Amino acid sequence: MTAVGDEGAGGQRGDISVTRIAELAGVTASTVSKVIHGRSGVSDGTRQRVERIIRENGYQRQEKVDAVPIVEVVFQALDSLWALEIIRGVEQVVRPHGLAVTLTEMRGEHTPESLWARQMLARRPVGVIAVSADLSEAQHAQLASRSIPLVALDPTGEPLHPIPSVGATNWAGGLAAARHLLELGHQRIAMINGPGEFLCCRARVDGYRAALDAAGVPLDPELLRAGPFYFETGRDQARELLRLPDPPTAIFAANDLQAFGVYDAARTAGVRVPDDLSVIGFDDLAFTQWSEPPLTTVRQPLLEMGAKAAGFVLDLAAGRQPEADRVELPTKLVVRRSTAPPRVR
Repeated sequence: MTAVGDEGAGGQRGDISVTRIAELAGVTASTVSKVIHGRSGVSDGTRQRVERIIRENGYQRQEKVDAVPIVEVVFQALDSLWALEIIRGVEQVVRPHGLAVTLTEMRGEHTPESLWARQMLARRPVGVIAVSADLSEAQHAQLASRSIPLVALDPTGEPLHPIPSVGATNWAGGLAAARHLLELGHQRIAMINGPGEFLCCRARVDGYRAALDAAGVPLDPELLRAGPFYFETGRDQARELLRLPDPPTAIFAANDLQAFGVYDAARTAGVRVPDDLSVIGFDDLAFTQWSEPPLTTVRQPLLEMGAKAAGFVLDLAAGRQPEADRVELPTKLVVRRSTAPPRVR
């Protein structure tokens, strides 16, 4: 038996049609069409009931769209060159396939609001890339029911769903940063980490700890700080660190913005970089090589990460499975002039 979907909603899978979904939900086919396409004019209770029936019966729409097909990239925040590099990587891969890129910012929230899902479905993307974002169970189900591929980039935690993810070797990056400072002779090495709930931050601090442990250098809890990935975090935490009775001779910051905050705190305190304090960042954003002194940092391959995530989306949209569920691209320590042996006291 082959069912026929309602006009305008298009497509079916198995023996379920838009008309049958409407019957099961006790609504009109027009209402079902609005839910499928993410349109307004449907109450939350009705929308949830229709979504549940769609999930349970595996309906998938198959329609031809005149608009330019898009890949949607969802960011927790769009406030740095970090995000721009990822966007460039995505765009370089999808543009030759005639796809455009649409951006959504969650204004610092971890999970997109429910309105986003409805608006996203109305845009009918070829796929979605979630950058440091956690989609809800319902949002995962909405994407799956429409056969819209989802890829996680730099996930905040281990993905709870069987979706491909792309990240970097953050543990190795943290290890390389701390090891570089140890090899220069530093023993009092502080770390200003990012948010503890982020998988990348947990990996970076674990690498830092591993380097200290391998060198037989005990970790002073006072030297381990954390906060958001902002300039102000680096500045404020570095001010406190530099006021300690036995201040650090080196600070490893979990991103370049925090490292620049350390620069500012050092300048205010009359501490010279690298003569009195060595500083290392993470990401290797373009401006780090133009700072004074140029910043030693761990390069995170952001453009390549965006490109890999976009490739996953194209593969999934074409019915091909990516080569691996989780891919980590290599980080690399970039040594410049912000690190030096500690001053002899």
